[in-house]
Amino acid sequence: MGLAKRIIPALDIKNGQVVKGISFDQIRAVGDPVALAKRYQEMGADELVFLDITATIEGRATMKSVVDQVSKEIFIPLTVGGGIRSLDEMTSLIQAGADKIFLNSAAVKNPGLVTAGAQVFGAQAMVGAIDAKWDSVNGFYRVYIAGGTKPTALDAIKWAQELVRAGAGELLVTSIDADGQKKGYDLRLYQQLTAAVDVPIIASGGAGTTKDFVDVFADGSVDAALAASVFHYNQIAIPDLKRSLKEEQVEVRL
Repeated sequence: MGLAKRIIPALDIKNGQVVKGISFDQIRAVGDPVALAKRYQEMGADELVFLDITATIEGRATMKSVVDQVSKEIFIPLTVGGGIRSLDEMTSLIQAGADKIFLNSAAVKNPGLVTAGAQVFGAQAMVGAIDAKWDSVNGFYRVYIAGGTKPTALDAIKWAQELVRAGAGELLVTSIDADGQKKGYDLRLYQQLTAAVDVPIIASGGAGTTKDFVDVFADGSVDAALAASVFHYNQIAIPDLKRSLKEEQVEVRL
């Protein structure tokens, strides 16, 4: 029996409110982060991911107060990211109550930041975040930064290996193609990733039905599945989802 697979709601934060978009666009507000975090914990979420999607200086100040408020109310692990560019900012969020920090654009620009964070907080607290989109012309998953708006020259699978070498103890990988589409996770992407690295992988982007979670866990590759809108809009209830996964022989914490 392996480790229990984790179910992780994602809360995108803008101006102190939780919002949701489709393929990183069409943003709308869905609620108060503290109330949502408490609700998800009560429903059996294993962890929460908070993303500051505006990542302005003002947004990060908001983010620190959100993390502070949420961490006082919940005990499940909290992973926080978005616009973090320095060890000082990581320290401030960890002090506010974050358990893990994820880096995306900043890691691409400066992989040493991942290393520095791992040295101070431990690899288990550093999550390498990758936004990947299939490049059909060149036949590889291309890494995008700046909230999925800017393509880079990086191959997502090779970049995942570099992030792990830099000190990331976990990877949070979002398929831009699948994000918000509710047509299932990009299974090919995660199969390639799990063959390439030995750290836990969180799959993100594409959850629409309970079967999508079953499918992404079925081959045993990913360690956690992240979703937002299906949870925010009560299309899938976490207790029902976990019972269904258990029935499909997926090890989860009930």
